[in-house]
Amino acid sequence: MRRRYERLATPRAAGVAGVAFALLTAAAIVLMRIALPGGADGGDATVGAAQRGAVRTALELLPFAGIAFLWFMGALRAQAGEGEDRFVATVFLGSGLVFVATLFAAGAAAGSVFADGQQGSSFGRHLAYTLLTTYAMRMAAVFVLTASTIGRRLGVLPRPLVVLGYLTGLTLLVAGANVPWSELVLPAWALVLGVHILRGRRPAPA
Repeated sequence: MRRRYERLATPRAAGVAGVAFALLTAAAIVLMRIALPGGADGGDATVGAAQRGAVRTALELLPFAGIAFLWFMGALRAQAGEGEDRFVATVFLGSGLVFVATLFAAGAAAGSVFADGQQGSSFGRHLAYTLLTTYAMRMAAVFVLTASTIGRRLGVLPRPLVVLGYLTGLTLLVAGANVPWSELVLPAWALVLGVHILRGRRPAPA
């Protein structure tokens, strides 16, 4: 009875964690984008009180977003079970962990915009923007691509969702800092996947 409950609870946990990660990450990205409108080339403008407040709120959301993502990743991996390919599963797990670490590093760097003076704010802006758009999003792209590959091979994801995952991964991989706000495709994908899991559209395990 307990095993049956765990099997039923794991997909729901994945869905809830995916939705939570999507909402928290989207909010954090929007707030950081508002606080750093010029990106890495934002110049030496002094960070205002409103920007400081946006960064502070984003930094408070990031730890919870990272926790939700780890739960989301673990629940998705549990769904694959013993049928997962070890090579793809290793890339899946590694990219997810590196993504969380880089996301936290970007948040820590964004905190340096609180430093007094223009030089400290400029350095924090450049480092946070680079970590978020260049490194964290590239790792997120690898995670989305491998997750979609696992879902396609095991038949646990419908074809439209697999295609959406590949498009999301390629967008994150290619766009990067060149397309403003392109980071939002990651929480959008996680939200769609989480809602799909919560609605119970899961085929029987292979």
